[in-house]
Amino acid sequence: MDLRQGIGLRKLGRTVDEFQQDLLSNLYFRRGTTVESASMRDAYETLSLTVRDHLAERRARTAAAHYASNPRWVYYLSAEYLLGAQLEQNLLYSGTGEIAAQAVKSFGLTLEEIEELDVEPGLGNGGLGRLAACLVDAMATRDIPAVGYGIRYDFGIFKQSLAAGGQAEGPDDWAFQGNPWEFPAPDDRQTVGFYGHTEPVPGSSTRKVWVPGEIVLGEPSHMLVPGYGTDTVNIVRLWRARGSEASFDLSRFSAGQYAEAVQEAVRAENISKVLYPDDSTELGRELRLKQQYFLVSCSLRDIIRRFRLRNEGWDDFPEKTVIQLNDTHPTIAIPELMRLLVDEYELDWDRAWSITRRTFAYTCHTLLPEALETWPVHVFERLLPRHLEIIYLINMLFLREVEERFPGDVARVSRMSIIGEHPERRVRMANLAVVGTEAVNGVAELHSKLLRETVLNDFADLWPAKFQNVTNGISPRRFVKLANPRLSDLITEGLGDDGWLMDLERLAELGSLAGDASFLERWRAIKRANKVDLAVGDPDSLTDVMIKRFHEYKRQQLKLLHIITLYHRIRANPGGDWVPRTVLFAGKAAPAYHAAKNIIRLINAVGATIAADPIVSPYLKVVFAENYNVSLAERIVPAADLSEQISLAGKEASGTGNMKLALNGALTIGTLDGANIEIRARVGEENFFLFGLDAFQAAELQIAGYRPWEHYERDPELREALDAINAGLFGGVGHDVADSLLGRDEYLTLADYRAYVDCQDEVERAWRDQDRWTRMSVMNTANSGFFSADRTVADYAARIWRVAPVPVAKDH
Repeated sequence: MDLRQGIGLRKLGRTVDEFQQDLLSNLYFRRGTTVESASMRDAYETLSLTVRDHLAERRARTAAAHYASNPRWVYYLSAEYLLGAQLEQNLLYSGTGEIAAQAVKSFGLTLEEIEELDVEPGLGNGGLGRLAACLVDAMATRDIPAVGYGIRYDFGIFKQSLAAGGQAEGPDDWAFQGNPWEFPAPDDRQTVGFYGHTEPVPGSSTRKVWVPGEIVLGEPSHMLVPGYGTDTVNIVRLWRARGSEASFDLSRFSAGQYAEAVQEAVRAENISKVLYPDDSTELGRELRLKQQYFLVSCSLRDIIRRFRLRNEGWDDFPEKTVIQLNDTHPTIAIPELMRLLVDEYELDWDRAWSITRRTFAYTCHTLLPEALETWPVHVFERLLPRHLEIIYLINMLFLREVEERFPGDVARVSRMSIIGEHPERRVRMANLAVVGTEAVNGVAELHSKLLRETVLNDFADLWPAKFQNVTNGISPRRFVKLANPRLSDLITEGLGDDGWLMDLERLAELGSLAGDASFLERWRAIKRANKVDLAVGDPDSLTDVMIKRFHEYKRQQLKLLHIITLYHRIRANPGGDWVPRTVLFAGKAAPAYHAAKNIIRLINAVGATIAADPIVSPYLKVVFAENYNVSLAERIVPAADLSEQISLAGKEASGTGNMKLALNGALTIGTLDGANIEIRARVGEENFFLFGLDAFQAAELQIAGYRPWEHYERDPELREALDAINAGLFGGVGHDVADSLLGRDEYLTLADYRAYVDCQDEVERAWRDQDRWTRMSVMNTANSGFFSADRTVADYAARIWRVAPVPVAKDH
């Protein structure tokens, strides 16, 4: 039966005239205004709602198909989602772009000016959130039944601006004027507890009653996640914290104590106020842990509700449910599920533990010890007393297993314990994530290897089959079709159709065109046109980009030393035959990460010095693009000639910016780190600029006793660059950066300096031969098919999730 006919729903507009009528209907009845008085905001909201209606109709059919098939579901728990601007993508995915453009034209508008009002949701920060967005897109595209769970932050991480050359942080009030893409569901609120105490249950050694001292409500909304080339529409469900009725004190308000009357409500709503609140204080750390528990508590209750729509027996739960933990942030879901099963649903411990371990899988996104989350026991004990008791019991039983397997190995037992003892007692969330899951994966071949051999090697010894690799991927729809339409059209012309957008391996067919002079000329012209659009420098210069979160291990400071070296070279030989170069930086530093913020300040100081120098500025320009986000990346990536992927080998888990840039024809200069290794293997060694120590050489150097001063003393150009910083040549800033490099240089910047500068010289030699460079560019795109998020999801589905697609019937 056609449900639309059964309940009297009309078909949505499929012609320009019908779409115009849908726009007018939404303008009148949902925006409450008329054509004559409508503002541009009304136009944006009306178009968005009309496009959303098309996706919502597909969502209804998707939900019906999923309900009928009762499949195994993927539930993706992530603290971040960098979804990007929605209107242009949803026009593409809904197939309404052409008729919408004609419909709005009749009202004297263009899609481009309406799209300018589309604000991307501030739900993420960096690679973690962008990967999550790409994966939920790919899950829908591959018809995988899935729900992404996250927090509906009122403010994003922060809005970055430059003040006196340094980073300044302001609020990212992304939803100030509302968000037409979300569906609030206040009737589906969940109750979340904090603090309080536990009480024993007579006759049970494992069950407890938790009596929370504070109650917060989790109010959901959801955003639609359409697949490309399919009728599947999944959702991302986002939780917003609300105070309970008891959180408003009417008697205080009546007494004129207005702030005091709402302080409990404000305290509750702070949980979802800001992405990653500063955790440099005790209160900040507690708020972060509150956020994490709030996310998983709401999500698990919703997951259980969804399971019980079609299923009854708890033993079926792992057969119908797989919960993917995107890094350690949602790891508290493991003891929370145990609490629900044991305390609330009264399962015995062993049965509950078997269900839990078979339900969860964990993706580790780091190799940095400081990024493997730990929480002070005293914070856990105060905030989540029942969960700490459960963690203690999990740990006790687990360590018995370790002692049986490795008798007498006290050091191993200590390393593997979920509770660390030194220098203070802390809960090790990565250890808990490994112990409580069925599968653990890294996100690039090297990263997964190093996880097994170093960071998590004790666990890999115990459970070798648990460890997997799933190399990250990106969405070609977002980062080529939408971001680089000129290149997308040329690829489609070259391949004969646009099927490559769903089968990225087809890009390999472009290799046969790499020798076609006409094709290369058009390829080159597209890159130049994209640089003209970006408008940050001479479009004929080598556009050298480093766009990523600021962190010392990513080594923006190494790029900066190279820039200073070029500066000195040009000044020493003003009449030289220099390759003009525009260096573009973009990225944010964590507000409390002063070393990274010092690097940003020095970059801008060096850029200002170069801009003011009549000898150097014709050949070299340094630009820092403020407030890096997905929309800005979509402008920078298509224009890039050179992709800087220069982190210290062994520190970057994978990277996805490297994939976006290579897919768009940028050549990579990089170390053997993260997914660089796989990119180089696929695009060809001859099409990749490799330099520097590998991960094992770097580790050996550090073990042997690294002395950065020795590199300074024996390399005149390096010494000149550091001396210039210390002499105050660049606005008197940068002493902290130079002192750090000469004093400890934790990430071996000086050790890799000479190899990097020499490799950059090779980059310039290649650039001078534009035919060679363009062939290399084409081959980078042609061989980037592996790095599709569709392939990543297929790997997860086969190796870890064990889920099958559920196609949604087309609407005829």
